[in-house]
Amino acid sequence: MDHKALMYLVYLAISIGLTVWVATTLSRNGQIFLEEVFGDARLARAVNQLLTMGFYLLNLGYVAVAMRSEQTVIGTSEVLEALSMKIGLVLLVLGVLHFCNVYFLGRYRRSRLRQHQGVPPLPPAARLPMPPAHA
Repeated sequence: MDHKALMYLVYLAISIGLTVWVATTLSRNGQIFLEEVFGDARLARAVNQLLTMGFYLLNLGYVAVAMRSEQTVIGTSEVLEALSMKIGLVLLVLGVLHFCNVYFLGRYRRSRLRQHQGVPPLPPAARLPMPPAHA
């Protein structure tokens, strides 16, 4: 087996393993957050499963697209360099996806809280005249 094929296999094993581990961890720990965001455990579970599926599709799709390498890989050091670049990009994509999820869910939560608090009072439109001072 040549070095490039070995690099692809290691890349796939590490990337898929990281994706599954991160998705499982986020799904398990995010359930509590989603229940608070939506206020409904059943809806939170459904959204959690949808987010997890989307996470898998986006990240594994990226892993598949980014697998190809035009770089010439002759020795072990070139394999490690190319592999570290590829795994680093996968980790960055995982992080960006996570922060996007948290950001948008946080925005949704804040807007939901604002709806339950009611309309804030309006600022005064004018000043009332002061009564004359009696000396």
